[in-house]
Amino acid sequence: NWRDWSSFVGNNYAFRPYFIDAVANDSGRYFAVGVTTGIPGYFLSSSVKNAAGEVIGVLVVKLELEDMQREWVGQSGILLISDSLDIVILTNRPAWRFRYLRPLSEAVRDRLVAVRRYAEQNLQPLTSQNLQQIDENSERRLVDGPDGRRDYLWQRLELPEEDWTLHLLQEPQLVAANVRSYRLAAAGVWMTLAFLLLYLAQRRKTRRVERRSRNELERLVEERTRELNTAQDELVHAARMAALGQMSAALAHEINQPLTALRMQLASQRLLLDSGRTDAVREGIGQVEGLLERMAALTSHLKTFARKSPAGLRQRLSLAEVLDQALQLLAPRIRSEGVAVVCQVPHQAWVSGDAIRLEQVLINLLTNALDAMWNAETKALRILCQPEGDGWTLSVADSGGGIAEEHLDQVFEPFFTTKPVGQGLGLGLAVSYGIVRDLGGSLSVHNDAQGAVFELHMPAAESPGAE
Repeated sequence: NWRDWSSFVGNNYAFRPYFIDAVANDSGRYFAVGVTTGIPGYFLSSSVKNAAGEVIGVLVVKLELEDMQREWVGQSGILLISDSLDIVILTNRPAWRFRYLRPLSEAVRDRLVAVRRYAEQNLQPLTSQNLQQIDENSERRLVDGPDGRRDYLWQRLELPEEDWTLHLLQEPQLVAANVRSYRLAAAGVWMTLAFLLLYLAQRRKTRRVERRSRNELERLVEERTRELNTAQDELVHAARMAALGQMSAALAHEINQPLTALRMQLASQRLLLDSGRTDAVREGIGQVEGLLERMAALTSHLKTFARKSPAGLRQRLSLAEVLDQALQLLAPRIRSEGVAVVCQVPHQAWVSGDAIRLEQVLINLLTNALDAMWNAETKALRILCQPEGDGWTLSVADSGGGIAEEHLDQVFEPFFTTKPVGQGLGLGLAVSYGIVRDLGGSLSVHNDAQGAVFELHMPAAESPGAE
């Protein structure tokens, strides 16, 4: 009704008890006359909370009972429903409405005015005198009502769920003739109230079901999130092992060279021992130790690179050291293919991230650059690093001619590759993109005059000297 004269927009209803009860107790129920419309109704309220459990509003539903009350008109006797203050709120005789059955104190009147429970209605007394007590809830009373002073058989029924009271007034001489009508009317009232109570009970049940469903949905979301994170970790590790597989031949050659030199050195040491040249033997043993240290460093780094590392690890890293480790693994291929490497990474380039995962990204970028130059006449790999904004940007550029313009927007999509069948699954760059994003950085690509340029931006970390 936001366009109508009775619009609620711009009005403050925080003073209403149904609003106060909803904020304090999550829900409220209240019969009152509408402040804006002037139409009485039964208000049902419920608080609305955010994810942190804080109340951000109140949802209110108003049940207008005027149609039901009009259906009572014509029934024999006088039917009254009074609230906790014994004020008549519903009746089949409009003239009897908003009359109070017992005196109201000044404090009660002030409270009613403050919350505007009955709006502009003029409350009037309905005085009566007890003539005969029949039982606990039945009596004969002399009533000064809108129809004049009359003798009525007055019956009451408490409705504790709502703190209301149902009253039925009948003239004694008509009671016998109207017993059947009275029963039908009472049944109708009870049915109406039963439907009202059933609605309220169903509403509470629905809220409980919704709450259980929401909790179950949150549990399922958390479970699926854990499964996705596990799958992502497995994918990252699989991509890392695939990169090691591609480098295996070159790494085997890198290890085989020291082994060959080691065999030659041992043979030389036997001859030197036979000739008694101990000084030369001692020098030869030093060379053997150097070869062994070289092999141990390489195998140790391979073992570290192949190890599973959970996502979310953050540490301060030297970008230059991580790049050196990646170049060490790719050094055999770089030498065998005659690639000229220009590397300018300042030692003060400290970033925040995961060393193993960042090295995996760099190996993927360097491997792609080497693959792009396999048949190029000039093979030049340029690695530059410079500060940018709140981090460092490292670029890996090749001389392989670049990436087709129509493919630039697809290079980070899973399973996209321009390599021949059998030479790649198209996961390396997609996995790298996800790793960099999780580490708080970004990965992009563009072409320059010589080839493709991949730019890796990582958030900066304080250098050790700054502590």
